[in-house]
Amino acid sequence: MKGIIGAIAGDVIGSAYEFNPTRDYNFELFTPKSTFTDDTVLTMANALWLLEDKTHSHEKLVNIMLDLCWKYPSRGYGGRFAHWIHNNHPQPYDSFGNGSAMRVSPVGYYAKTLDEALALAQISAEVTHNHPEGIKGAQATAAAIFLARQGKSKQEIRDYVEKTFGYNLSRSLDEIRPTFKFDETCQHTVPEAITCFMEGKDYEDVVRLAVALAGDADTIAAIAGSISSAVNEVPNEISQPVIARLSEDFCTTLLRFNELVAKREQETI
Repeated sequence: MKGIIGAIAGDVIGSAYEFNPTRDYNFELFTPKSTFTDDTVLTMANALWLLEDKTHSHEKLVNIMLDLCWKYPSRGYGGRFAHWIHNNHPQPYDSFGNGSAMRVSPVGYYAKTLDEALALAQISAEVTHNHPEGIKGAQATAAAIFLARQGKSKQEIRDYVEKTFGYNLSRSLDEIRPTFKFDETCQHTVPEAITCFMEGKDYEDVVRLAVALAGDADTIAAIAGSISSAVNEVPNEISQPVIARLSEDFCTTLLRFNELVAKREQETI
């Protein structure tokens, strides 16, 4: 299986290590604490938005996000985002947190052109994360997914991201690990997540590299996994335990979104 399951599986696998960090590459993939978090809830919100709103409006996305966050409380929402959820008139709050990147993967799979991916990623981000770095993190992630789907090489993706967004992707994970620490900003997690994709040989390897950075494990794994699953199958031994942890409505949304992506891909052939 490919597609947004890559972000969801990264979230579920990383969830047990977000506040229990590990640098052991051979960590246990699934534990009793493995569950979906806000990363998955908001990824599903973006998927529903693309499924249900052909105008791609900010207002519809906000409403869907609020509905799902109220339906799935206590999923690890950040403090400022939690305030946004409970505001009678939620407004963007100039955030550059990595929440914009963790939820954007449906855009990268939905878009038919790179320009469309960038435009939708901006909308997806700016309903909350309207700081330039918040938008940039979402756009870089969506662009990497789109380019990977188009068969671009890792070097081509690296070159585009560095040139367009100014991220430094020259450091290897061996260089990053010694000083890496927990950080929830786009500028200090999105480049590292992309590097995990660059160095990983398959989906599981990418996610293990991401979690073993011992940082914001679920989100880095969700971002890295979302890019990896554009080219690498998420194996059944990972996808099935993840799907088993999802609610019925999330499973339905996942199926509907995969069907929509397949249809749009056929339209471009």
